Amino acid sequence: MNSWKATLDAAGIDSPRLRADFTRLRRVVSRYRRHQYLAVRLLLPGPIVPHVIAATVFMHHTDTILDREGPVEERAAAYERWAELVREALTARQSDHPVLRPLLHTYGAYPRLEHHIKEFLDAGQVDLEFTGFAGEEDYQHYVDAYSLPAFLLVAGLLVPDPDDVGYRGACRRFIDGSQRLDFTTDLAEDLRAGRLTIPARTLERHGVTRADLESHRDSPEVRSLLDELIRQARASLVESRTLVTYLPEAHRPMGRALIGMEELTADAARRKGARLLSSSARASVPAALRLLAREYRRRS
Repeated sequence: MNSWKATLDAAGIDSPRLRADFTRLRRVVSRYRRHQYLAVRLLLPGPIVPHVIAATVFMHHTDTILDREGPVEERAAAYERWAELVREALTARQSDHPVLRPLLHTYGAYPRLEHHIKEFLDAGQVDLEFTGFAGEEDYQHYVDAYSLPAFLLVAGLLVPDPDDVGYRGACRRFIDGSQRLDFTTDLAEDLRAGRLTIPARTLERHGVTRADLESHRDSPEVRSLLDELIRQARASLVESRTLVTYLPEAHRPMGRALIGMEELTADAARRKGARLLSSSARASVPAALRLLAREYRRRS
């Protein structure tokens, strides 16, 4: 793995101010997405690494504004201010905001990113209006309308043509599995925040109530529900492995690691069972490191 200085050099980021910006974003990602950050640093070619980090931080910053606590009217107003700031930056091609300034540099290197930024900004309303899913079709609409545009901010940087129908379909299958898994592993946190992300009809089919989940009830019905959600997520992840075939050779280790990390998280969630109602599940650290080491050797 090259030094961070060498990575910035490889990406052609010469401005001291921009180098400081990208370094700041690197610290942000390394704190909240440690395994994913390590995968990016180890497995992607140096010239693209800072740009993937810039897009990831933009996505995370936007998502944080959408998910912050408070009345929906306050969150909607804060999001509208942020969206307007982003649109103004894209029009002017400049910004003093520490998240947007490096993102604009990445946009300069990858002009197609503008489409994905705007698509993601438009998708924010879907998350703001979220009050729960009546059925599976509502969950699938959420994936199409919000989760996929968010994922394509980064996934769109990895291929020459992110609008290729086959690639977009593979990304859709991946994010379906990843989002369902995320909703399952973060169930306890979401419930504490007042969000229930399991479709109501799915709960009814298993004979489980919201009160059962909030009271951390460990019953055969709850375990069956969680097992089904994890199996559905894993099936989508397995189907998404075709995503790797659309990537340039140099990016394939990262693609395999991305999917593999989610599969390890699914394994951890299955082992945890009903304890997911009190705390989240994350991929085993030794298993994640073995996965990264294996892909790094294949890259080398």
